[in-house]
Amino acid sequence: MRCFRLPGALAAIALVATATVLSAEQTDSKSVTITAQIGSRTSLKVSSQLLQFDVTEPGRDAMATVDFSAGARTRQGEEVVLTIEPMRAIEGPGGAADVDTALTFTGHGEGTLSGALDPIAPTVAGRWHGSGLRTGRMTFALRADAAGTYHLPVRFVLSTP
Repeated sequence: MRCFRLPGALAAIALVATATVLSAEQTDSKSVTITAQIGSRTSLKVSSQLLQFDVTEPGRDAMATVDFSAGARTRQGEEVVLTIEPMRAIEGPGGAADVDTALTFTGHGEGTLSGALDPIAPTVAGRWHGSGLRTGRMTFALRADAAGTYHLPVRFVLSTP
């Protein structure tokens, strides 16, 4: 009976030795380099997309404000731009669009700008570099020749090049 056990024991030793050799071959390590490019991402919240001005005295400024929260994740040092774009002409009293007006804005907060709002194209209202959250306020001043309520729908866009 012992002679039958010896071949079985030898076979078991051979299997363990083979498994050890296979295991050693599988543990050879290799280096793999992975490169990931993370795209830019923006998030913008504004308190209103409709500017409303109540002109009580012709020739004097009527004010409207919009608060904003602008977040961006960019590559290091990449520029972030906030623009304002009128969606149509300013509507004056009674829906008139031909009233003589001038519209300016003043930015309050880091990176915001001031200037005149272009009536037909986007106007840059803020510039920042790099990722982060910026908050601020845009104050708009409308000067009109006629008293009444004026409306201007606008679009705010936060972008990275």
